[in-house]
Amino acid sequence: MERANDSSLMGFILLGFSDHPRLEAAVFVFVLFFYLLTLVGNLAIIILSYLNPLLHTPMYFFLSNLSLLDVCFTTSLAPQTLVNLRGPEKTITYGGCVVQLYISLALGSTECILLAVMALDRYIAVCKPLHYVTIMNPRLCQQLASVSWLSGLANSLIHATFTLQLPLCGNHRLDHFICEVPALLKLACVDTTVNELVLFVVSVLFLLIPPALILISYGFISQAVLKIKSVEARHKACSTCSSHLTVVIIFYGTIIYMYLQPRNSYTQDQGKFISLFYTMVTPTLNPIIYTLRNKDMKVALKTVLSKKLCSLQT
Repeated sequence: MERANDSSLMGFILLGFSDHPRLEAAVFVFVLFFYLLTLVGNLAIIILSYLNPLLHTPMYFFLSNLSLLDVCFTTSLAPQTLVNLRGPEKTITYGGCVVQLYISLALGSTECILLAVMALDRYIAVCKPLHYVTIMNPRLCQQLASVSWLSGLANSLIHATFTLQLPLCGNHRLDHFICEVPALLKLACVDTTVNELVLFVVSVLFLLIPPALILISYGFISQAVLKIKSVEARHKACSTCSSHLTVVIIFYGTIIYMYLQPRNSYTQDQGKFISLFYTMVTPTLNPIIYTLRNKDMKVALKTVLSKKLCSLQT
């Protein structure tokens, strides 16, 4: 109880990039730029998917969930990061750190499962097209989305709570710009072997099993695409699947590099830049990849904009 009360009074000092004052200004512009792009891009996908009846399909239902995840995930981190990068006090309260840890961990874990669900959707669409509407009915889509969100929430409640139980012994200088599990483990004044083992097991469950299932799905999808005789149908299948696969590679690539390699194999500064990439850049890339490589999304965007222009002219 004494440790918790002391922490709540002191909070944490987020060192971030304070060792490089000139770099801080560049990072501030970087974070602000990508945060605004994340908001605009992902909110556009959510609005378009809601307004356009042609996008009321399982694929865009899951894509809207992904966009909502990215907006919430980045919002849980970016504002505090921007304040600390420009303000003289680079601190976060203990409660703020706890909230940030729970929310970001829950949303990040949810995205791991949701990307696997989206691969399942693409597998059924390409390999079982005649039964797609029957199998991927609205009820099943809602259930799969709920499982994704609830699994992320469960992982956050267990893993974050386990991490926050570690005694800090007055050490509150967090060498990071966000409250993240690996950074918090470095503050502990006791042996963290068990915590690191738990982190490794959780990372395997969320960062290795879903990508393995995705690769298996795309193995079957590749076989099915090669059997399609229509060039147009083959191109459409490749377009939608390649967008999802690109997002999967970028997301899992950075996260796996961060969480599954030995702690002493990269410097703390490297860890900060990797975190900066997957927390700020990856959520921005998702809408760009899906809108630029997706014909339906581009048509929906043109339709909404044309209607808006017509209403303004009249």
